[in-house]
Order: sequence, then C-alpha cells, then structure tokens
Amino acid sequence: MKTIILFSLAFIFAVNSAPAPAPVLDTRGNYLRTGGGYLLIPLEGLVGGPYVTDLGKKSCVPGVVLSYNDNDGVPMTFTPVNPKKGVIRLSTDVNIKFSYSDSCSESNVWRVQYDKGMKQYAVMVGGVEGNPGPETLDNWFKIEKTNDGYKFVYCPSVCSYCNVTCSDVGIVEDKEGLRRLALSDKPFSFVFFRTY
Repeated sequence: MKTIILFSLAFIFAVNSAPAPAPVLDTRGNYLRTGGGYLLIPLEGLVGGPYVTDLGKKSCVPGVVLSYNDNDGVPMTFTPVNPKKGVIRLSTDVNIKFSYSDSCSESNVWRVQYDKGMKQYAVMVGGVEGNPGPETLDNWFKIEKTNDGYKFVYCPSVCSYCNVTCSDVGIVEDKEGLRRLALSDKPFSFVFFRTY
C-alpha cells in the first residue's frame, strides 16, 4: 500500500514539475504578454499585416485578411486558456483578439468558420473570449515556432473528447483577390512587434 501511495505521489510530482513550454518572443526578444498589443510582421517577402474586412454582399461577414500595401494591420492581443498566466507560451491554447475593428460590430476575437465561397475553413471574427470547452472550440489557436518566426495553428485542446482536425493557418487568395487567413497546409510565417 505504501508503495502505491509513494508511486502515485511521485507521478503527481513529475507531472506537476514538467517544464512549461517555451515562451513566445517578440522582435526585441521579450516575452509575449497577456494584454499587450502586437502587430504581425509577415515574413517571406509579404507586406502588410492582418485586419478585418466585411466580406458579405447582403449581410455582414467579417473576415481576417492580409493587407496588400505596407499597412501594418491592426494590433492584437493574446489571452491564454488560463488568463492568470501573464506569458504566452508555444503550443498552448490562446484567444487572438484585434484591439479594434470597425467591421460588422462583431466581437474582435478570432474564430474558425467554414466559408462556402472558398470551400474551406477561414479565420473570421465574432468569437468568444475565454470560456474554454466544446462551445468555444472554434475560438482557440496555438502559436508554434517556424525556422525564422512563428505560425498560428488551429488545434485546440480545450475539449479532451472533441474530434479536432489540426491545421496550420495560411494565406489563401479568394475569388475577389483578397488574401484571406484560412486553414491551409502552407503556414503563414510572421514575427511579433509590440506596439503597447
């Protein structure tokens, strides 16, 4: 009996003392922090950062697109699944939220939604911040390291029994010529620049 208790305590200690995933860094080498404002600076010769635009013809459809000009896009904040954690870490669930948007009066929180015109899942706004679970599965992303920067991955782990197909977030040009953020096998690579 003592052996079982000691083994159980050793297991619990080992699980709880596992090292935390590495922190995500901005362009100055500082940790990404909860509530800080960051611009995404694209790599691979792309210009412009992400922003929200109305994609609808009859009703408002707020989608996340990448600018074609040298506009830096809209600053965003990141909130981890545990909002008390002040540092954003690799491979952990986060909400991504634009600091502001004038499109459609929706929530500025990113979410994944199927786009019938594109015939694939795209990044939209209108998500729910916090409240991890099956109802908010579409609102959680992870930040992963690339060779020279970072990428977003849709692979939420906020629901242990939910069936999720994981995918990188990439850039897909739609029929209107907009560079949309969407689930793709070619990731969008970028770095974080802190604005506030």
